[in-house]
Amino acid sequence: MWPARRIGLYGVLSLIAALFVLPFLILLSSSLKPATQPLHEFPPQPVPLPPVLDWFAEAWTKIDFPVYLWNSVLLEILTLPAYLLISAFAGYALACYDFRGRQLVFYLIVSTMFLPGEVMLVPRFLVVSQLGMVDTFAGVVLPGLMSAFGIFLARQAFEQLPRELFDAARIDGAGHWQTFWRVALPQVRPTLATLAIFGFINVWNNFIWPLVVLSSEDKYPLALGLAYLAGTFGDDQRSMAAGTVMAALPVVVFFIAMQRHFVEGLKGSVKG
Repeated sequence: MWPARRIGLYGVLSLIAALFVLPFLILLSSSLKPATQPLHEFPPQPVPLPPVLDWFAEAWTKIDFPVYLWNSVLLEILTLPAYLLISAFAGYALACYDFRGRQLVFYLIVSTMFLPGEVMLVPRFLVVSQLGMVDTFAGVVLPGLMSAFGIFLARQAFEQLPRELFDAARIDGAGHWQTFWRVALPQVRPTLATLAIFGFINVWNNFIWPLVVLSSEDKYPLALGLAYLAGTFGDDQRSMAAGTVMAALPVVVFFIAMQRHFVEGLKGSVKG
């Protein structure tokens, strides 16, 4: 690649990155600006003069922010491991077992990815209601354990594994369970890390389904807590910005911790 083309490519990529990062920087700046500094002025002054943390303390104390934060963490603990296991089990079965109707089952699962999430709200609520799980964490967690996207990525990753690995495991006397845990699963760890990132973000930002299922305020996750924060503070944009920054930080930290697997996992999952 010629140097000029490389410079142009990096310039375009930097511009795209700036478009994604700029809103978060504006949000962070708004959460740190003192009351004496206008949020909206021309020309814009993005640097807080001086930066203050008062709005973070106000957002933390004026609502049950720690309770909402713990509820979101609890939902992640309850959902994410089961979500990864179910995706891995289903993907392994669809990729490595030869049974009648395997492709049809796979196509039916993938076809559900084209359905808007809102279409499934009423059927899911009816099922959860019949099971007596309304206004419970189980009612929030259960519908999110199976994901067509997760099964698709896991299946694609398992299909890339050479068949010689499984033949060698059978020669050594390994059964199906041992082959899955000791041979196949470690090989698709980057894909599982990628699924963990998507799953973490989906659970953390989930708003509509908890709003439908939960009626007790002390069970609200952070996404619902932020909506309550907006209603509490009204036009106090600084406090709302501070609350949003605190809610976004766990997602950023989790992504940074898992990012080295992200590109490798996507590349291995969609190859071929």
